[in-house]
Amino acid sequence: AQQPGTPLSDQEYHQFFKFLRITIQANTACHIRELYGCKNSLVRRLDEYENHGVIPPGPICSELPGNPFFRNFCTFSLYRCLTKKYFLKV
Repeated sequence: AQQPGTPLSDQEYHQFFKFLRITIQANTACHIRELYGCKNSLVRRLDEYENHGVIPPGPICSELPGNPFFRNFCTFSLYRCLTKKYFLKV
């Protein structure tokens, strides 16, 4: 284990920045979603990509405790954006 206050190893830096890049990209996609809504062609393509080419019609159940459901995938995705739970799955 590394001593507190010491720099990350090369491998740890790689993982740190990989996660940071992914989070920044997810945040950017959320910003686009919030600005333009789910009907935007770019947002729809991202949703289709995330779901192997087809946006689920709904209702959507999630991995959240108690399995809450959402009216549709757009509502679920907006929830992830607002709560910054970018990697929450259905």
